[in-house]
Amino acid sequence: MSNIPTPHITAKNGDFAETVLMPGDPLRAKFIAETFLENAELVNNVRGIHGYTGYYKGKRVSVMASGMGMPSIGIYSYELYNFYDVKNIIRIGSAGAIHPDLKIKDIAIGMGACTNSNYVSQYGLPGNLAPIASFELLKKATDLAEEMGLSYKVGNLYSSDTFYDDMSRLKEWQRMGVLAVEMEAAALYMNAMRAGKNALAICTISDCPFTGEASSAEERQNSFTQMMKLALEIA
Repeated sequence: MSNIPTPHITAKNGDFAETVLMPGDPLRAKFIAETFLENAELVNNVRGIHGYTGYYKGKRVSVMASGMGMPSIGIYSYELYNFYDVKNIIRIGSAGAIHPDLKIKDIAIGMGACTNSNYVSQYGLPGNLAPIASFELLKKATDLAEEMGLSYKVGNLYSSDTFYDDMSRLKEWQRMGVLAVEMEAAALYMNAMRAGKNALAICTISDCPFTGEASSAEERQNSFTQMMKLALEIA
């Protein structure tokens, strides 16, 4: 019995390319499809989660939103990896700067993802898992970022279950050299590791919690094009 369509994705078998770009925001997925892809077709719109497949410089690529948080990206990435035979998922999202050298619109590439989430408990591991990116995708991204002359850093991201956090303990993560806080990468990396697939998170700095600087919602949706182009080039 086929597992597709799923309760969350109505696409048919073969509708997704082997590489899927995954922003959190459905409108960012729509923007990418309309701006960068040729012959883009809407293959999913359940719950307003836009998914498109088209061509970028002759290569078939898909883009679909993940929604916000690890439970949401956990569902969508699991189904793409395990039911739709997707090989690579590249998260392209926004993040808050933790490292003092990162500024608005700089790029943070997640070599690993720390987390306060209990997502890993499902695996019953006798210790702590270190969720890491695919080296294949990471190397492609860093090599190309150098060629493009982008302002970027590579290191650990902090995937938080809470956007509004009573403890607000980012200073502790800063002392450990963590680059930026976001809400999805750790679950994506765990799903990829469990499925034997590839994942990478490329995030644009949208705000700086320690200084109060922040991008608008429209800027987050439409203006982080360097990150989008970097992901499309390595797809």
